Amino acid sequence: MQRGSDRLSVHRDDEMKHELQGLLRSGRPTRTEEWQDPEPTADDDPEVAGGPVVPGGSTASLSAVRLELARLLGRQVFPADAHKLARALRRVYAPETVVEAVERLPRTARFTTVQQLAEAVVSSGREENA
Repeated sequence: MQRGSDRLSVHRDDEMKHELQGLLRSGRPTRTEEWQDPEPTADDDPEVAGGPVVPGGSTASLSAVRLELARLLGRQVFPADAHKLARALRRVYAPETVVEAVERLPRTARFTTVQQLAEAVVSSGREENA
């Protein structure tokens, strides 16, 4: 294959890849200047918006839980029971807290919309916290 405008040959590319392999696998930053490394978060830093929503948590509002469930599930799984919804959440690698909140719902309950599911998850979380 013609490499065209590359400055280095195929052999030099492989050499450089081999030289960098140790640095990339080391688990340490590869920058030489310390000031370029990202600063770790502090204990008193504010929580980042858009993080995972924990159903039943004190700050989880109905709209936030509904948005998270809709983002993860989509429309194709409805209508479904809690067991089927939990399996669908596991297939998309949903956060464990979301899956556990859905698994705690009654087995006999059937949900036709994300709104119904979100309401049940939020209300069951409030009952457990009370």
